[in-house]
Amino acid sequence: MIDMAISVAPTPKPPVPDPPRRKMRLGELLVQQGLVTPDQLRIALTEQKSQRMPIGRLLVRLGFVTEAVIRDLMARAIGQEAIDLSQVVVDADALKFVPQEFARRQRMLPIAFETNERVLTVATTEMFNVVAVDQLRAALPSNVQLRTVLAGEAQLEDFIDQFYGFELSVDGILREIETGEIDWQSLQSGGDEYTQPIVRLVNALMIDAVKRGASDIHFEPELAFLRIRYRIDGVLEQVRSLHKNYWPGIAVRLKVVSGMNIAETRAPQDGRISLNLNGRPVDFRVSCHPTIYGENIVLRILDRQKAIISLDQMRLPKPVLAKLNLMLARPEGILVITGPTGSGKTTTLYSLLSQVNVEGVNIMTLEDPVEYPVALIRQTSVGDAVKLDFANGIRSIMRQDPDIILVGEVRDRETAEMAFRAAMTGHQVFTTLHTNSALGAFPRLLDIGILPDIIAGNVIGIIAQRLVRTLCRHCKIEYRPSLEEKHILGLPPESPATVFRHHDGGCQHCNARGFKGRMAILEILHMDADLDELVARRATARELRRAADERGFRSLADEGVARVLEGATSIAEVSRSVDLTARVL
Repeated sequence: MIDMAISVAPTPKPPVPDPPRRKMRLGELLVQQGLVTPDQLRIALTEQKSQRMPIGRLLVRLGFVTEAVIRDLMARAIGQEAIDLSQVVVDADALKFVPQEFARRQRMLPIAFETNERVLTVATTEMFNVVAVDQLRAALPSNVQLRTVLAGEAQLEDFIDQFYGFELSVDGILREIETGEIDWQSLQSGGDEYTQPIVRLVNALMIDAVKRGASDIHFEPELAFLRIRYRIDGVLEQVRSLHKNYWPGIAVRLKVVSGMNIAETRAPQDGRISLNLNGRPVDFRVSCHPTIYGENIVLRILDRQKAIISLDQMRLPKPVLAKLNLMLARPEGILVITGPTGSGKTTTLYSLLSQVNVEGVNIMTLEDPVEYPVALIRQTSVGDAVKLDFANGIRSIMRQDPDIILVGEVRDRETAEMAFRAAMTGHQVFTTLHTNSALGAFPRLLDIGILPDIIAGNVIGIIAQRLVRTLCRHCKIEYRPSLEEKHILGLPPESPATVFRHHDGGCQHCNARGFKGRMAILEILHMDADLDELVARRATARELRRAADERGFRSLADEGVARVLEGATSIAEVSRSVDLTARVL
């Protein structure tokens, strides 16, 4: 008999499940982050047994931690955006969507309504109150989207009282001021600012300007009245005329919030305001200048969301976009952008930088001042206040291992020499220059004191830029151009082509302007060996232009005419920014 050994495979053990992850409580999170001590948490937990209050509110009441710390910690824990309501300027249009009784009961405060995107932003303390969110969504019009942000509990209750308790429209505030006494001195105190109608008037004007897409707000005192104008799409537009009695209070308020000296009225001053408008951070650069009728104050609106756009969003023609990408591909040299003030040079610079702003590249900037903070980019403000100029700033940056350097503006010989030195040592340098055309950059650099041998071979390319308003696509008028206009457009007299102009009365889509938005017209000179040789031997402007034309160079006038023929803008609008007289001759 043969014994057969039968091997039996062992029964596999069932896998041991991972222990369930225990949700960490708020108090434990605060201790883990080092924001409160274990002893402080135990004191709060003891108090909680008798007071039946949320631990976060108890810790704030006991003075162990601030409400802002708890708000930000909770926002990070649940992956939501937090907001500081003290920096928010309320939007009267947003309040119309949510009744006051509902806001108090559900602790939800509407803070902004974006008209174009139809998005209502609501601050709340309970992000996971699904019932309240669903009730609000059901009450909103079907074309309005809801966006929630996290706010502090005590702060939210205070601001519900504040926002719903006062008139917030410009007309309503003006009626309030006309019927009551205003204590101008109390504007400087640290009390409840929203009780002051002038405070709400200034806020209402700022949010109105941002909503209309303005780039500047002008407060201009005259002999008997105050004129308020917005610059929209590059053109000033009067929006209000107020009695001169309003101006002292408005001026004091603007000076207080922008950090100016309210006692100084005879010297120019500069300041800055940072607020949260339309649910997003917006900065204002404030300039105060004395005139014969009082101080003239201008606010430059720095809206990061609208200013920093990619090249693809600039609506550039494909050949122009291809040239820009080709220039960006060159690893060293200087790229110069030229144009007058307000022509969009800074926006284009940031659009170019956004193309190359990746983790593996160190981008450093020198600006006067820094207008738009950008992630990853190391930005530095220059000026008398920080005792740093462009030339010394470049010297310092060269020791910071940069790959790309942005120099806000080349103003003098020393700055230009340092910028070219950085380009000659293997860096990409972006800068701006004040000239009327791309070819005009060479005589300007020579006038500053840069040798032609240094310019040649180190300039990647030169971009001249202008901004023109685009016609409203809903109300633009098609017509057949005159013989003179056909000559400007390069069309034969017998051509049946048609072009467009703006509608004088406009429509509701363009706020009765006939134009909506602006577009950039770019004149690009891409340097090569032959052009470098002409620059090195100080060739005349005529020789440079002939050589550039042979390489497919298109002037600002050529690009402007192309946009007219496409129907994007009008001849009159292009001629406002670009010299078309050469095409008439």
